[in-house]
Amino acid sequence: MNYSTLKKTAALSFASLLVAGMVSAQTDSTKTGSAKLFGGIGQYNTLSIGVSVGITDGLVPFTNNTTNKFAVDLGYGVSLRQQLSHTFSLQLDYLGGKVTGKDDAANSAAGQSVTTTSKFGISGYKTSFNSGALSAVFNIASVSFLHRKNSVNFYGSAGLGLDVYKIKENTGPTGTVVTLPFGDKTVKELFAPVGLGVKFKLSDALALNLGYTVSFIQGYNFAGTHTYPTFSHYSYTYGGLEYTFGPKTKQNLEWVNPVAQMYDELYDAALRQEVEALKGRVTNVETAVNDLKKDSDGDGVADQFDKCPGTAAGSVVDGSGCVIVFPKDTTKMEGMAPKGTAYSNIQFEFDSSVLRTSSYPVLDATSADLRASGKGVEVDGFASSEGTAAHNLSLSKDRANSVKTYLVNSGVDAKKVKIKGYGETMPIADNSTEDGRVLNRRVQFKQK
Repeated sequence: MNYSTLKKTAALSFASLLVAGMVSAQTDSTKTGSAKLFGGIGQYNTLSIGVSVGITDGLVPFTNNTTNKFAVDLGYGVSLRQQLSHTFSLQLDYLGGKVTGKDDAANSAAGQSVTTTSKFGISGYKTSFNSGALSAVFNIASVSFLHRKNSVNFYGSAGLGLDVYKIKENTGPTGTVVTLPFGDKTVKELFAPVGLGVKFKLSDALALNLGYTVSFIQGYNFAGTHTYPTFSHYSYTYGGLEYTFGPKTKQNLEWVNPVAQMYDELYDAALRQEVEALKGRVTNVETAVNDLKKDSDGDGVADQFDKCPGTAAGSVVDGSGCVIVFPKDTTKMEGMAPKGTAYSNIQFEFDSSVLRTSSYPVLDATSADLRASGKGVEVDGFASSEGTAAHNLSLSKDRANSVKTYLVNSGVDAKKVKIKGYGETMPIADNSTEDGRVLNRRVQFKQK
């Protein structure tokens, strides 16, 4: 493909994309997609192709130049870009064309002095090139706090690639042709393109692209002569169109404002309905908990478990909320209080801290009185004299703990119950007889 054919191809591609953009701008005014934050890149259109046409020049600002006079030629390019995030993409570029360089040094008229300002002994050169590079592109203004929808994006790019060039001609200060450093050969050298640009949104799929790129070549011969220590370089100022592929149901990632997207999700109607429904469920749970705690007659048993509602204030009730009726005439055993009387002694089997079922009525009456009066109690454990004193002391503490556990499980405040173990000390009966030892295996209550 010769130079003329390349120019025609670039112009035709540019015109084709322009027409496609006009059609897209008329038919694609709204998006039907519903991309979600953190929903992944698959929600968006991310692959783009672009064409550009512009001017090249060997004169680059803010650097040492091989020429010192502005002289432009034609350049053209094609790019393929993959957007990876709101701010970052990778782009594959092809750039071709010619670069013309000129110097202030020139022939002088006969009899006039000649002023030569050329640094490298040249007055002009022409070099044709074809280059390819992979670049990283950074969108500078994709996150906007001022506009809901982005329509202008500024960007910067930097990359690395291969520049294939051939020097067409080179003239010296007197107009003579300078011997080319490589003759008629084609040169291949690494180069680094660095650029800035701005895109204008024509539609969600099509953008107008204006930019400026400087290509720094890893060599010194692009200008037709050896220019060490000044690296060869040239600039490309261009305008072009970029088209993003994909269905219209998806948004172009480059134009999505993540700030606006986050705001929309926070104020999404469906999400707000879910929040309100959740509040309602929490209210229902709180109501149910309050119902479980409700105690209308104040007897310490919740209404849902109270089998005898409406008991009089101060009544001593059992675990089901019913008043405990104590017998008026009880048969007393030696050394023991009547059965079922609160604060009576609790008896235990030999070498055991397990409560007898016969002790439950006394414990229930004691629990009811403690809960109704709010008083405290000291639970003292004792043992008979069998075994060692250390073992009996530990056993007496275990017996006191068994009684406390029962009382606390029945609703008595644990802070109101203190325990002490006295072992085989302070017997209430003779430890030399079995009947006496039975009475000494006990727990006593000391009201506070």
